[in-house]
Amino acid sequence: MSNKMTMPTRRSVLSGMAAGGALLATGLTPRFVQAQSSAPIKLGFQLHRTGIGAAYGRWYERTATAALKVLNDQGGIGGRPVEIVFEDDGTDPARGAEVFGKLATQANCDLVYGALFSHVVVGTAPRAAELKVPYLVCSEGHHVASGMLNRWTLQPGITDVKSQVQSMAPWVTQNLGKKVTMVFPDYAFGHDHRDFFTAAVQAQGGEVIRQIAIPPTETSFTRYFPQIPADTEVLYHVMVGPAVLTFVKELGEFYGTGDRPQIFGFIDSLEAVNIASPGLEFLEGTHFWEGHNRNKQADASEAETFYRTAVGVDDTGASVSDANEVSTYAHMFSAWETLFTIKDAMEAAGYQGPADRQKFVEALEAMTSFAEGNDHPQGDLSFNGKTHQAFGHQNISKVEGGKLIRVHRTSLEDGYYPDEVDYTTQSF
Repeated sequence: MSNKMTMPTRRSVLSGMAAGGALLATGLTPRFVQAQSSAPIKLGFQLHRTGIGAAYGRWYERTATAALKVLNDQGGIGGRPVEIVFEDDGTDPARGAEVFGKLATQANCDLVYGALFSHVVVGTAPRAAELKVPYLVCSEGHHVASGMLNRWTLQPGITDVKSQVQSMAPWVTQNLGKKVTMVFPDYAFGHDHRDFFTAAVQAQGGEVIRQIAIPPTETSFTRYFPQIPADTEVLYHVMVGPAVLTFVKELGEFYGTGDRPQIFGFIDSLEAVNIASPGLEFLEGTHFWEGHNRNKQADASEAETFYRTAVGVDDTGASVSDANEVSTYAHMFSAWETLFTIKDAMEAAGYQGPADRQKFVEALEAMTSFAEGNDHPQGDLSFNGKTHQAFGHQNISKVEGGKLIRVHRTSLEDGYYPDEVDYTTQSF
């Protein structure tokens, strides 16, 4: 397979829409089988092209475009070609709701998917319920499974934070320490980490001794580090946005070569950043959560190799065309896997058009698992149709020789928790 990727261009603006950055991707289509309707299935993609989530948005778009080509090369959905309309939401909640409405009502998309940042998801979900259009998010936020959203909003392609931290807390407390200080962004996603990791550590007999919330738009972090208690055994960090490289560099400068706690970070703090960058040497020997291992592991599956080749990512997680362009590898698989879940649910529902949107949701709610393979290269998942939430494996990696080497992989069962909602009892 060629490593060259076909990307949508700014000239391929969807006909009939106001100029606003909407891009139409179709992939290379084979001869499609005769379906009841030969019209393309059109999917909207709520994209963080600009704003704090831009690094993620760039790779979510590439990943979705690569997945779309694979999907169409295989015959599309129900024998029909599939198109994706990408629309920039600026990583902003209000704009996110506007973009959703534009995709659903002007571009006439059958559904919308793709959002990562949790405040955008929370701000957009009410619009999905109002328009009765399925909204499949790739967010990790606990907001779907918590019950605060609605029946039209689902998260079938990535695990939520509550499950992630619950599954990893035992390893952290058993191997790194029990007195934890947390550094996190001061918005919904960071609050999920604060609440759920604190509870998970306590359940293991540990204690979070300090919680340090940092505005997600902060550009310098040195004034926060003196708040870290001296008796901290584990420093847990999860940061996001364009200043993540500054955060980890300043953290290294703060500790220097002296004594320091064990450091456990969510790879969010280094997504799209080369871990071998100057100033990051202090990360050697520290640990990270990864939803999907950036560095290709020794036991990588054939599906993993297929996925990397299709998206155009090398064994280090960088673009094959530019080694300095590092991917958001731990997250972007959800843009791939959710597309193939959409295919499965649409075909199970016998989806023909917008009149079948409710049938699509019901078909997805009836699903219970997704097998590892080319459609799901991150691994197998279970799906809870009542809570609209997927559960996948989590990885703990150690920085060794400038590479992220997996040292622990959780089971699906490690992340299960009691249901907090049953969306299937709610009306459409």
